[in-house]
Amino acid sequence: MSVLRYLHGQDVPADDAAQPGLGSEVETNGTGDSRFGAKATKRQVKHDSGAADLEKVTDYMEDSEISSQNIEQAVNLIGTKRSKDHAEKVARQKELDKVTISKEDVELIMNEMEIPKSQAEQTLREHAGDVVQAFISLTD
Repeated sequence: MSVLRYLHGQDVPADDAAQPGLGSEVETNGTGDSRFGAKATKRQVKHDSGAADLEKVTDYMEDSEISSQNIEQAVNLIGTKRSKDHAEKVARQKELDKVTISKEDVELIMNEMEIPKSQAEQTLREHAGDVVQAFISLTD
């Protein structure tokens, strides 16, 4: 039992050390080399600091448990935001669709910039059919 405690960096209680054979195993690891006792202390300090940090995180999470009502509110908020963004996008696209563009301007942008027709049309519509501004925005 005390060898396992040693391996995990835990001190051996006084009653375990008093038992024959157990105290010496932890201190010397059965080799007669007393340097293992010092290593156990260094490991214990390192292990304890990590355990303390883990304990803090665990306590914090237990204190801040999320209720199902909070989750529902968050999901509803996200859904509302998505639908609002989608509605704005659709409204913007309807406004852009009203802009008239010439077929020659679309072909010119497609050929010069080597982009698909849909992207050329979109860029022209965003710049109210102005070819020069469309080229400038595509090259920036």
